[in-house]
Amino acid sequence: MCLLLAQQFEYATGGKQMTILKTMAMGAVALSMAFTATAVSAFEPSKPIDFVIMAGKGGGADKMARLMQAIVEKEGLASKPLVPTNKSGGSGAEALSYMNGVSDPDHTIMVTLNSFFTTPLRQPGLKVDIMKFAPVGRMAEDTFLLWVHKDEGIKDFDAFLAEAKSRGGKWVMGGTGKNSEDNIITDFLNNNYGLEIKYIPYKGGGAVAKDLAGKQIQSSVNNPSEALGFYESGDVIPLVAFTDERLPLFPDVPTLKELGGDFSYFMQRSVVGAPGMSAEAAAYYTQLFRGVYKSADWQEYKSSKSLMGDFMSQLDLADYWGTQRDRHTTILKASGAIK
Repeated sequence: MCLLLAQQFEYATGGKQMTILKTMAMGAVALSMAFTATAVSAFEPSKPIDFVIMAGKGGGADKMARLMQAIVEKEGLASKPLVPTNKSGGSGAEALSYMNGVSDPDHTIMVTLNSFFTTPLRQPGLKVDIMKFAPVGRMAEDTFLLWVHKDEGIKDFDAFLAEAKSRGGKWVMGGTGKNSEDNIITDFLNNNYGLEIKYIPYKGGGAVAKDLAGKQIQSSVNNPSEALGFYESGDVIPLVAFTDERLPLFPDVPTLKELGGDFSYFMQRSVVGAPGMSAEAAAYYTQLFRGVYKSADWQEYKSSKSLMGDFMSQLDLADYWGTQRDRHTTILKASGAIK
């Protein structure tokens, strides 16, 4: 009981109480584990589970959510089905507002990305406190690469910088959402390399990848899962990875750090419960998605799409949210997106 009661208290209070309660919980590991098992058995969904996707169709979050839905069904992990619903409006504002006001939080979960951090910071009028959401499980951290169409004739990052600089505002970067992950990376390139790239927001990464392949935009910073089909067909090529080390799927693509840029950026692929979710339901969903994470299908997907990171849940995930919210506050202030 200690662990889950401490977790529920932290959602509502925030601040340093987490450290105190987490220490208490760690000192009662056996008791907390016993309660978790009891909590899981005490809750079973009584109707289909509302599975909100905080992005549009065809992007990385959408593909991930629908794969998880398929794994849950294939492995028989839940007694009721997950029903995916895309809510992509306002760079995730639609999804956050919906989650904030659901009438049945025990049957409402959401797939999140980093707009979970950035959108509440940019839109304080939403009155969304991410620490009130139930931390179910982080399934992975996604990666970003810089992509251009093969017909641009650009073979490396230096050539990209020269061409983008020569075209100024006529060079267009497509990305998912305004002031989102893709926008943050574009701002970094503009601010640190003297570029004037124009950023155009889309509702989903799938549409971005399609428009790059169709030469409607000049570049993107799509996740591997979003651009992989067009990469395999030879339409787009990756120039640089915004990671700490080279990605196994793209061993010949250097990281920005290798090229002298002190910058890497990752995106959470997490499942969260609606504010007000009971401890029993949160424990149930954590066990459910831990099972998804351990499945052969998820591990194969994680490897094939260059996803990184281990499963993270409960207080560890809440700690991670707090750290990421602070980091994104700094990033958005530096870019002028917030004051």
